[in-house]
Amino acid sequence: MRELPALGPNRKLKLPKQAEQTLDNGLTVIAIRRSAVPLVELRLRVPFGRAPLARAMLLSQTLFSGTSTMSTTDIAAGLQTVGGALDAGHDPDRLLISGNALVTGLDRMLEILAGVLTDATYPTDEVATEREVLVDHLQVAQQQPAHLVRVALLKRMYGRHPYAVQTPEPGQVKGVRPGQLRALHADRVRPDGATLVIVGDLPPERAIEAAAKALDGWTGLARDAVVPPVPPLETGPLVLVDRPGSVQSSLRIALPGLPRQHPDHAALQLANLVFGGYFSSRWTENIREDKGYTYGPHSGIEHSVAGSALIASAEVATEVTGPALLETRYELGRLASLPVEAEELEQARRYALGSLQLGISTQAGLATHAAEYAGYGLRLDYLAEHAAKLAAATREDVFTAAQQYLAPARAVTVVLGDAAAVEGQLAALTEVQRA
Repeated sequence: MRELPALGPNRKLKLPKQAEQTLDNGLTVIAIRRSAVPLVELRLRVPFGRAPLARAMLLSQTLFSGTSTMSTTDIAAGLQTVGGALDAGHDPDRLLISGNALVTGLDRMLEILAGVLTDATYPTDEVATEREVLVDHLQVAQQQPAHLVRVALLKRMYGRHPYAVQTPEPGQVKGVRPGQLRALHADRVRPDGATLVIVGDLPPERAIEAAAKALDGWTGLARDAVVPPVPPLETGPLVLVDRPGSVQSSLRIALPGLPRQHPDHAALQLANLVFGGYFSSRWTENIREDKGYTYGPHSGIEHSVAGSALIASAEVATEVTGPALLETRYELGRLASLPVEAEELEQARRYALGSLQLGISTQAGLATHAAEYAGYGLRLDYLAEHAAKLAAATREDVFTAAQQYLAPARAVTVVLGDAAAVEGQLAALTEVQRA
């Protein structure tokens, strides 16, 4: 068998040319030149924290359902003429509008976007249709283990904080009316404090000029969308959510995370990769490759404006729920007790640095990253700074981060499964509390 060639040196992260301007209406426009293909990517982030959940979710589903001069079909057809599309989504922090078009169609895409932002009408028939679709989606989700355990985990992590509930009940969505969406739009879809990112094969100054011209009629001061800081994780009994007859258990563990600006964030990211953040991790090697308890365990740091957390997830067979939790705690404890090996750290470091390069290698990826960072007051320069910190982190740095944040004693654990079959297994390891 031929030996694999040695890995080459890490490539220096190169950032593209960009420009930024805050318009008179309070909208910040960030334009980035990326000449890969003759396309342009658009991301508009509007602060939406503490908006009524059911209304906010349905608003994102029906935002492009029509204006006083365009039907939903007219909007779609107008975008198609420039090879484009626009879509909206929502999370606890923001309303995000995403789209793309041919570079030559940027002006038209922005014109259509401006019409929606200033004149969305939320027609009764369109809202009724999308409302039923969303209700059906939520009803299906309520039967899925991944959704159920996520709901239980958020409630356990956040208590009374707004992040504790991130999906509405179907009945709440059924009660939303078009007038309420129009009122929410007028109150919260405002340029002040919003950020527009444009990435494409055109000079940044040209993109900013186009945005200023198209969106100058979009006005309004920002409403208070600040979500209070998340509470610290409080350890306690394992929470067991009963799903009678389930042939597998959904295991979720939450640990303290760090915001991107924190000086220990890079070291914690590397520690997480060693534990369970990619396929070559210790956790995967243990409970997948060695013991066959699960197909794909994974851990990662989830960032929100009000706080960050590290979440570890695995679906395991019911009969090995206890052993899988035991091995998970063992791997966390080992990482927090002994420094990682130099070769193991270097492998994780290369994966992290390569992922940064890959994440901004396309126009779409670059636009998504830039918009995400902007929501935290960061710019693309952060990527270069973070890459330097990843490259410089030592074994001692990673060990210290693991000790402080990944020790199993700091974990919050939720298990969804057949309580009659798994409670005894879990109770042999820790205190168990039924949800």
